[in-house]
Amino acid sequence: MKAEFEMVHGTVNMIQPHETNWINNSTSVNPFPKPVSDLSQWVEHITKQLIDDLPETATTTADTLHTAATSGDQYFIPPSHSGEFSPRKAPRKNYGDDTSADRADYDLQWGNELQLHAENNRRDRGLSKLDQHGLTLITLLFECAVAISVENPGEAHRMLLELTQMASPYGPSCAERVVAYFAKAMSSRVLNSWLGICSPLVNYKSIHGAFQVFNTISPFIKFAHFTSNQAILEAFHRRDRVHIIDLDIMQGLQWPALFHILATRMEGPPHVRMTGFGASSEVLLETGKQLSNFARRLGLSFEFHPITRKFGDHLDTSMVQVRRGETVAVHWLQHSLYDATGPDWRTMKLIEELSPRIVTLVEQDMSHNGGSFLDRFVGSLHYYSTMFDSLEAYLPSDNPNRHLVEHSLMYREINNILAVGGPARSGEDKFRHWRSELGASNSFMQVGMSGNSMAQAQLILNMFPPSNGYNLVQGDGTIRLGWKDTSLYVASAWTCSHASSR
Repeated sequence: MKAEFEMVHGTVNMIQPHETNWINNSTSVNPFPKPVSDLSQWVEHITKQLIDDLPETATTTADTLHTAATSGDQYFIPPSHSGEFSPRKAPRKNYGDDTSADRADYDLQWGNELQLHAENNRRDRGLSKLDQHGLTLITLLFECAVAISVENPGEAHRMLLELTQMASPYGPSCAERVVAYFAKAMSSRVLNSWLGICSPLVNYKSIHGAFQVFNTISPFIKFAHFTSNQAILEAFHRRDRVHIIDLDIMQGLQWPALFHILATRMEGPPHVRMTGFGASSEVLLETGKQLSNFARRLGLSFEFHPITRKFGDHLDTSMVQVRRGETVAVHWLQHSLYDATGPDWRTMKLIEELSPRIVTLVEQDMSHNGGSFLDRFVGSLHYYSTMFDSLEAYLPSDNPNRHLVEHSLMYREINNILAVGGPARSGEDKFRHWRSELGASNSFMQVGMSGNSMAQAQLILNMFPPSNGYNLVQGDGTIRLGWKDTSLYVASAWTCSHASSR
């Protein structure tokens, strides 16, 4: 943790609230340039082509694919060269009432259409053998997803066997690696549909170790940490007793940089209390020990309170122990590393009862909660193909750190979205976007992310080669970090409408 802080602090200095806003915040231009990377462009192209020819059923329709490919706020921005697209409607039929012959005809039509599109792409684009292999894999993966969505596990199983033989997570191309992980997750989904929902054992140390590596090879985690820290620092201005509540603290990598600024601020350091939520008591205790040692070296008065629970579990404010006179900040970096937790309204209720002066929220800009399996499949395939593209631009395919991040983080999220959490989410109240729900609530008002927060994000981005394709945009009170034309993470800040007395 100390090494992590020293590495970042040597490059990025958090800006005090009173300093000049020197970033141009204009949002009049499209922030994400063209063209998109190869894999994400393939995914987009195949999705759009299939809308015209997809036979509609009760569970998978042209509207479903179109919505999944173009909705979100905005996890996927259609490039201008793709042209206007108007789905052609086919007569709707209820697949649940079809005969086996109808099902066979449907699957045959899907297979023919997908193969035709793959052949057209190979011919029109002049793809290499490696690219042809990747496009064939993605096409077959789409076909398999449709079989799962129409509850044809036998056909899905056949295609999954083929995919697992053709694609390896150690493959040389992004397409092969993404397909390998999606096929593995979809195999778990098919198995779960027969045996019931099962949750795999979680090795939290492995996840957190991969999270640390991800923090060093990609700007996304640093972006989340430093933009949020800046918003919290501004909310703590001239406050002498502060309480930070981290809804998923992990190893606490975010907080040493903030502690350093608080310990050296002009008005003197505050007394800092921190409540950290986490699923592993062992990791929580170690995190508390490391943060306490760091605060002591800075001469900062500090208390740590661990809560071994996941957000969404049944909680009440008495467990958090907010004290009179404290200025409360709630921080939440959202991800899909854990199986689906309880309904989101529980977490919303907890935050409302805490009446925080500031809530910092960093979300993956992806819509995958609830909805049909095909919704989640298309949305997550767009998202993670772009994530894999960004990793490939920074590290070669045989780099062990890249494989660690892909296997221990990316695959785990994909599996939770498609296999483990997917079925569970269908019966739970999950928010599509938390910032939309906070904005619709009478209890919260948005606090625009300041120019200083944008400056923090820009300084973080300067640590990575600009030619790699990372881009920032500030607008609508948020800051987004994306890869080329795809927004991947969005940061926002909120205040409780009745928090002024704190």
